Amino acid sequence: MNGISIRKATATDADPLNQALQQLSADLGETHRAGTEDLVTHGFGDNPAFFALVAERGNVFEGVLIASPVFSTSLGGAGLYVSDLWVSRLARGKGLGPRLLQAALVEAPSAWRICFLKLAVHNHNIEARRFYARLGFEDLPDETVLSLKGVALESLRKRS
Repeated sequence: MNGISIRKATATDADPLNQALQQLSADLGETHRAGTEDLVTHGFGDNPAFFALVAERGNVFEGVLIASPVFSTSLGGAGLYVSDLWVSRLARGKGLGPRLLQAALVEAPSAWRICFLKLAVHNHNIEARRFYARLGFEDLPDETVLSLKGVALESLRKRS
C-alpha cells in the first residue's frame, strides 16, 4: 500500500511507538499512562508480555498494533488479544488495518496455532465497530469485559 511496510517493532522503536499509542489514546478521549520505558520493559525484555508491529512509510509510523497471547478453553485453543490498533488519519480507509491484523497472525509463533483474534472496542467508537464488523468480527453478547486495577488489584494480590 503506497510504500508502507509492516515489521515487528524493536526496543529502538519504543519512543515513536509510544507516540503513536498516545495519539490512539487522544483519539479515544482516554488518558495515556504508559511511557516509553513501560513499552521497553514489557514488550522487549527477556519475557515480553506483548509484541508490537509498526507500519511505516520511510521513518513515519502510519499504523501500530500491540497483541498478546490468550487461551480459551471454550474455543479450544490459543488466540491473539489485540489491545491496540491505530492507523493514522491519512492512512485510514486504504487497507492498512486489515494488513496489520493479518501481519499479527503471521508474526505469532506458529507453535501457538492461533485459532481466534479477540479485542475490545469502545462503545462510542462507531467507526471502529464498523471496521471490525466488515472484517467479520462479532459482538460476544454473553461476555462482559471486566477489569481489576489499583487498590482492588492490590487487595486481591495481598489476600491470604
